[in-house]
Amino acid sequence: MVKKIALLAVVVIAIVIAYPYAKDYLTFDAIKAQQAIFEQYYEENTLLVLLVFFVGYIAVTALSLPGALIMTLAAGALFGVLVGVLLVSFASSIGATLAFLVARFLVGESLQKKYGDKLEKFNEGVRREGAFYLFAMRLIPAFPFFLINILMALTTLRAITFYWVSQLGMLAGTVVYVNAGTQLAVIDSPAGIFSLPLIASFALLGIVPIVAKKIIGIIRKRSGHGGEMDVSTSPQEK
Repeated sequence: MVKKIALLAVVVIAIVIAYPYAKDYLTFDAIKAQQAIFEQYYEENTLLVLLVFFVGYIAVTALSLPGALIMTLAAGALFGVLVGVLLVSFASSIGATLAFLVARFLVGESLQKKYGDKLEKFNEGVRREGAFYLFAMRLIPAFPFFLINILMALTTLRAITFYWVSQLGMLAGTVVYVNAGTQLAVIDSPAGIFSLPLIASFALLGIVPIVAKKIIGIIRKRSGHGGEMDVSTSPQEK
C-alpha cells in the first residue's frame, strides 16, 4: 500500500509540474515560433535532440499530458517522415505501456484480486482475444489514447502483448499524422492547415477506420470467430 501511495504521489507531482509546460509550449504557435532555432540546433546536436524528443514524448504519453498530437505533427515537420515515424512509433508505445503498468499497479491488481471470481469470464475472453480487442481499438483513432491504456490495465492482458499490439495498431495513424506534420513545416498559421496536401493527409486518416473495419472482418473470418467485433464495449460493460 505504501508503494502504491508513493508511486501515485510521484505521478501526481510529475503531472502538476509538467502540465503547465506542456500546455504552453506544446502548441502549434510555439512549435512554429521555435522551428528555425530548433532546426539549427538539430543540425548541430542531432543525437541529443533526437534523444530529448524521444524521452519527452515518452513522458507526455506516460503521464497522459496534452501535446502528444502536436509532438507527432512536430516530428514530421522537424525530422521528416521516416525518422519521425520511428521516433513517435516507439516513444508512444513505450509511453502507453508505462501508463498501462502504472494503472495496473495502482488499481488493476487489487481489482483482479477483489473481483477475480466475478471477472473470470471476462478474463477468459481477454486471454483468448485480448490482443485482438486492443488491436481493433488502436486502429481506430476515435478511441482516446489514454483511456485505452487504463482500460486494458484493468484486464489480465500481458504487458509485452500490450506493447507490441499497441505499436502495430497505432502505426497507420502515426504515419498519417507525421506525414501531415511535414506539411505543417511550410505553413505560417493555423489557417494554412487548409492547404491541399494537408487536407489530403487528414482525409487519409479518415479512411483508416473504414479500412480497419474491413481488415478486422477478414481477420475474424479467417480465425473462425465470424461476424464483427463490437469494439465500443468497454471491459466494465462485459
